[in-house]
Amino acid sequence: MSASPSSTVTAITGGYVVPVAGPAIEGGTVLVERGTITAVGSREQVAVPDGARIVDAAGRWVLPGFIEAHGHVGIHEEGVGVEGNDTNEMTGPNMAGVRAIDAIDIDDEGFRDALRGGITSVVVKPGSGNPIGGRTLAMKTWGGRTIDEQVISDAVSVKSALGENPKRVYGAKAQTPSTRLGVALVIRQAFEEARHYAASRAEAALESKPFKRDLALETLAAVLDGELIWDQHVHRHDDIATAIRLADEFGYRLVINHGTEGNKVADVLAERDIPVIFGPMFTARAKVELKDRAIANLAALARAGVRVAITTDHPVVPIDFLVHQASLAVKEGLPRQVALEALTVNPAAILGLDGRVGALAPGLDADLVIWSGDPLDVGSRAELVLVGGREVYRWDAAAGLGRVVERAERFA
Repeated sequence: MSASPSSTVTAITGGYVVPVAGPAIEGGTVLVERGTITAVGSREQVAVPDGARIVDAAGRWVLPGFIEAHGHVGIHEEGVGVEGNDTNEMTGPNMAGVRAIDAIDIDDEGFRDALRGGITSVVVKPGSGNPIGGRTLAMKTWGGRTIDEQVISDAVSVKSALGENPKRVYGAKAQTPSTRLGVALVIRQAFEEARHYAASRAEAALESKPFKRDLALETLAAVLDGELIWDQHVHRHDDIATAIRLADEFGYRLVINHGTEGNKVADVLAERDIPVIFGPMFTARAKVELKDRAIANLAALARAGVRVAITTDHPVVPIDFLVHQASLAVKEGLPRQVALEALTVNPAAILGLDGRVGALAPGLDADLVIWSGDPLDVGSRAELVLVGGREVYRWDAAAGLGRVVERAERFA
């Protein structure tokens, strides 16, 4: 795989191009200019401009960068301990006002691992210790001097948790919520308060009166207005039913996260067009709500017509194992095309990022990965990763290791 001198236009040529959102192209070409994909097609369809930088992908597969739809990379740093773990602000059950962006270290090793696994975008979420955990962040996995230069969107979703985690955390403190009843109560009360807050805010604006903003209620009001998704951590089928009930009651957009027993209510989820970000899959049955954990449950969801994405829940499972989870899901019955969609177009669509990432198509960000072969083959590796059209990772076959373009070099 070779490249010509730099130019404003980059042409990835000769590879097996898999746009995911459309049919694969043997010997295809992808044109990139100023960080954006400008053309995708066969060599007959896409003319390479004179002076373009050529990346020869002959014998390789070219795909959009994968998306980790539910991770804690950067907010739960690896190999650091408690000093690097800012996943949960568990001083109160309603932490809607906190934002993941304020706690993400972009030099966390997990971001480098993401590149090695062909992942160019991640949605970083607060943890599941609270009924309401805070605002998430969609970001690129590399390329900025600060996190603000890697943001795709800071208006994606709010993380919430049902089930064992919040009842365990607050039960240990002998405070509400210590049961599933209490967890649902906290969420209901918070949304009722947000409804009244939004009405009072509108009245104050109408009458040109001063209004004191509450950051938690501002966030919940945005959920009620449909501006933010409700990302619901939930494993058991009965908790999924509670999640649907609450969404019906307050009218917000619901996305199931984890969905371990989603197969038991797959027809309900499909009828309601409620998507599932499924996983992590490489885990033990470490608690009661995971007792029916099975990789095959994902295939059952897809067969029922549920739109699915796949998550590692990094660092629960290392983020670069995202594609391996997809491979094992195929082994357990998930159609191969759906597996690729679950890593790309589906998470982009589920989380409202499909105007930027998730496929190879003109107008989308030039986040591409050149693989040595089929990425669902465990023997394949990411050989070249582009984020925003810039090379950020390259596999050095002679040295037998991958090299990340560090920020100091990137902005030198």
